[in-house]
Amino acid sequence: MNIRIAIGLCALVFSASFAVAGNTPNIVYIISDDQAWTDYGFMGHPQIRTPNLDRLAAQSIVFDRGYVPTALCRPSLATLVTGQFAHRHGVTGNDPSPKRAKRGTTLYNQRRAKLITFLDKFETLPTLLSERGYLSHQSGKWWEGGYKHGGFTHGMTRGFPQPNGRHGDDGLKIGRKGMQPIETFVDHAVEQKKPFFLWYGVFLPHTPHNPPERLLKNYRKQGLPLPVAKYYANCEWFDETCGQLIDILEKRNLRDDTLIVYVTDNGWINRTDRTAYAPRSKQSPYEGGVRTPIMFSWPKGGLKPSKRSEVISSVDLFPTVLAAAGARIPDNTPGMNLLESLQRKTAITRTGIFGEGFAHDIADIKKPEASLLYRWRIEGKWKLLLTYDGEVNRYKRSHPRSEKRPQLFDLSSDP
Repeated sequence: MNIRIAIGLCALVFSASFAVAGNTPNIVYIISDDQAWTDYGFMGHPQIRTPNLDRLAAQSIVFDRGYVPTALCRPSLATLVTGQFAHRHGVTGNDPSPKRAKRGTTLYNQRRAKLITFLDKFETLPTLLSERGYLSHQSGKWWEGGYKHGGFTHGMTRGFPQPNGRHGDDGLKIGRKGMQPIETFVDHAVEQKKPFFLWYGVFLPHTPHNPPERLLKNYRKQGLPLPVAKYYANCEWFDETCGQLIDILEKRNLRDDTLIVYVTDNGWINRTDRTAYAPRSKQSPYEGGVRTPIMFSWPKGGLKPSKRSEVISSVDLFPTVLAAAGARIPDNTPGMNLLESLQRKTAITRTGIFGEGFAHDIADIKKPEASLLYRWRIEGKWKLLLTYDGEVNRYKRSHPRSEKRPQLFDLSSDP
């Protein structure tokens, strides 16, 4: 045999060993919405009860130093579905700036429609999985038009310009008003004998903080300020829905060959005086805004439960999940494929991770730098934060930027 062919075949066999041979596991993304990295039982919170996620964590590889590059929901979700940083996919904020065009005007709506087309430049996660025969379902928050625009075969969101189509419309009912759409989809995929991908971007614990009274009363008994008690109860409500989702898999004997990935879109620290986020949480580049536990659970895929302290980013999920499915990974993907490390328990060798923050209101959809507020990098225990002069418009209190000089933090003593 030609030596080059032999080497090539060995390399192919070696790389294939980092996934179950010939397998296409079901894939589930559980994406929390506005939750602090500390606010789980398995992360040590003394009051918030999350028994279902605690159980999932016990069955997972848990990275307690996970990060999202951008601490705002729309760009963070766009990163999950494209595998790109916000400055690359272009969806840097939630909305076109109403300062530049009044909300509801033709110009404003044109800019919103243009933002949605930015996804067209990329092969999305559902699209790439479809090449491997996957059916896919979108539920929960989704900003980029209807579910089909993201490459999903099934879904709930009709999207802009449909009524209430800004960030999810019908999709926002999932979890808060039951799980039937997901259950129906899973049964359809099983009937069709197809692997499936579930995007569970539930609108929890996001506001409105209106949890069931049966949950709220338990936190009120602890003497917590009402706004904090409501947020804590919403976290438990979210946890209940995660348990319901996992039950759907377990009752159909699908759990063992399902890769469940857990991440948060961005952080949240609730104020004590009202329902609002505190400084240095949502929208900010500090730990309260960008840090999240990231979990991988796939019993049949050789992922042995463990706790790991390496720094990883949500941008790594895209290539890792595609590798687990045996799918094609686009050449321009910036994230790291972690599958080998997850399956072989080898150390993740990288020097650091990168993140960036932009204003909620996009000043110029053609120029991301017009809304750039922060860039940051983490290497080991060190975090470097740079501040920029992008236009903020609304939410100025979230971005005082009083310190213009570079800031260096020792995260081991100043998280």
